[in-house]
Amino acid sequence: MGFRFQKRIGVGPGARVNLSKTGVSASVGGKGATLNVGKKGPMVTLGIPGTGMSYRMHLGAGTIILGLFLVMAVVGAAYYVHPEVVQAALHWWQPKWF
Repeated sequence: MGFRFQKRIGVGPGARVNLSKTGVSASVGGKGATLNVGKKGPMVTLGIPGTGMSYRMHLGAGTIILGLFLVMAVVGAAYYVHPEVVQAALHWWQPKWF
């Protein structure tokens, strides 16, 4: 048995810097989904809050590309059904004069 050290420092809403005796990493996300980037590369953790059950996987280039295509397909299908809702969701960040 060895000693473990772990410290998480919040740097913004949903963003943390993680310190341990083996290195430093950064995490973004919250309950249910977290993206962590450290020395092992990008990792995604998906879980069901309150159950203790989660699934963790490495995030490679192929997974990122597949995810982007999936998001584009879902947004395209949603736009076909309710274009005004998709436009509002995609433009929420823009100033009113833009």
